[in-house]
Amino acid sequence: MSINIKVLMVDDEERFRTTTAKILERKGYETVMAASGEEALVKMSEKPDVVILDVKMEGMDGHETLKKIKEIDADVPVIMLTGHGALPSAKEALDSGATDYLNKPCDVDLLSAKIRDAVAAAKQEPYRERLAEEIMIPLTNYATITEDETVRSAIVKLKELGTQLVSTDRLMDTGHRSILVFDKTGDLTGILSPMDLIAAARPAYLSVPKPSMADSLQYSTMFWQGLFTSRIQEIADKKVADIMSDCPPVIDATANLMEIAETMFSQRARRLAVARGGKVVGVVREQEMFFEIGRIIAN
Repeated sequence: MSINIKVLMVDDEERFRTTTAKILERKGYETVMAASGEEALVKMSEKPDVVILDVKMEGMDGHETLKKIKEIDADVPVIMLTGHGALPSAKEALDSGATDYLNKPCDVDLLSAKIRDAVAAAKQEPYRERLAEEIMIPLTNYATITEDETVRSAIVKLKELGTQLVSTDRLMDTGHRSILVFDKTGDLTGILSPMDLIAAARPAYLSVPKPSMADSLQYSTMFWQGLFTSRIQEIADKKVADIMSDCPPVIDATANLMEIAETMFSQRARRLAVARGGKVVGVVREQEMFFEIGRIIAN
């Protein structure tokens, strides 16, 4: 899903730059990359809608680059990336015309929200509540598996996705650690979450009701050393369908924020599947709603 926002990503650390650009592209942004302040000034000819600019770079640093970018395009919003707790640097950036700033490491979902807000403010667009399809995490950002595959296969797929969305020490991808489970017809049937794996790892005797005469019976944890490892090895070849959680509630892609909030609250769901034309296209989590709450308060 294209968002029609072009982002100029300026950072002299290649891994951070390319990883961030890749994640933003997965979220629907068009990205342009620059490895230095000097290159950023050249790339301004591509007319980005917003610039993400690292403060600390070799050669021309972020502050100097910011001033020169503003000479080229005074209206382009610039979001500065600063070191953790570097408030003086952030204040200097804001005084020089930066729209906003984020500390490193930065959450990419928060970065995405700030990009949209910066572009909307630059265009002087009135505040508008977003719909489910505008705040959802696209299906492509999740590991997916069929319900008859094994837990072992699910974990392998999750690791493969983690490699694609690799994080560095300067970037925190919130990550989607749950795995979406589909049947052979392509319908979503459940979710395999870390808590499902933890629940499956517990030995069965812990869930068996104790006899009334043994209400005070306690299991000695001193005998549990190595138990978790052996239990994980036991469930590794179980079918995903045997331990997964039920399918989350489904809402339409055009659902508004209150519909999302009411469905989450009434059904005690921390995530909802988003469907368009009867097919699941993404997931809305409580994190996305948290960012929307912050956005509303900020406006």
